[in-house]
Amino acid sequence: MLPSHLISRPVGPISGVGLFSGKPSSLTIGPGSGEPGVTFHSPLPYADTLAGVELRRVTYDRGWAGLPQGVPIRNTTLNASGALARNEPVPEPPRFVVATVEHVLSALTGLGIWSAMISIDGPEVPILDGSAKPFVDLLRAQISAAPSHCEALVLRSPVEVRDGGASIIAMPAAELSYTYNLDFGPNSPLKPHSVIWRGSASEFIEHIAPARTFSLRAEAQAAQKMGLFKHLSPRDMLVIGDDGQPIDNSWRMEGEPARHKLLDLIGDFALLRRPLIANVVATKSGHRLTHEFCRAVLRTT
Repeated sequence: MLPSHLISRPVGPISGVGLFSGKPSSLTIGPGSGEPGVTFHSPLPYADTLAGVELRRVTYDRGWAGLPQGVPIRNTTLNASGALARNEPVPEPPRFVVATVEHVLSALTGLGIWSAMISIDGPEVPILDGSAKPFVDLLRAQISAAPSHCEALVLRSPVEVRDGGASIIAMPAAELSYTYNLDFGPNSPLKPHSVIWRGSASEFIEHIAPARTFSLRAEAQAAQKMGLFKHLSPRDMLVIGDDGQPIDNSWRMEGEPARHKLLDLIGDFALLRRPLIANVVATKSGHRLTHEFCRAVLRTT
């Protein structure tokens, strides 16, 4: 059975800097309205009063990071500009965003929290240690088990999205099962490996939440030349050397890269606003393909 929890008391403030922007921000995670849905709130006057976590708010604008257009930013960013009715489109470009939301949303999803209010005073969720563990550790002390108040989305027909060699394929199933297959090709220092999550909160806490974001050495060096990650060192962000081992760091667990990719997938599924019951297999996929998968799932319901 899927976990179901409510936040008893707010946790935070949780402060740090953004992975891509390097800008400071602080957030507090508190109880939601009681109805299913995670919302972001900002004290800034040009932000939405309540910006719900939903697909229509996903934006690929990069202006918030202060980097040149064309610099690759791999994350999930929500357009939080303007107080709009739910049936109206969100305008682009955004005046205010909440960027890199996937880790905190993964923490909520993994713990079975589907109603929450997140207050944030900057454009990007702090990266902290690159995992969902800091959010999970704080939330665990302030949640209580509750009867499920969020109806699951049960997949009724197969859904498949592809982009080159990447794919996400979902089949109807009686229980939740999410698999991530990591494969960077035969010349990568990281060997192909896979990981699976079946909806258990304890499994998420122990084996998925601690997995950190990572870059290969060549990727990290190229990104720094373009202005990314200059505020971070390999001690702050996992960088994988040509021998397949972390530089100036160490693994937390076996298969940590695939576990982090699964962590991201779980966080992005929060865009569906309720648990997805399906057998999902993601192979070499990233955030954009997951967004497209979520849109395809909603088209089937």
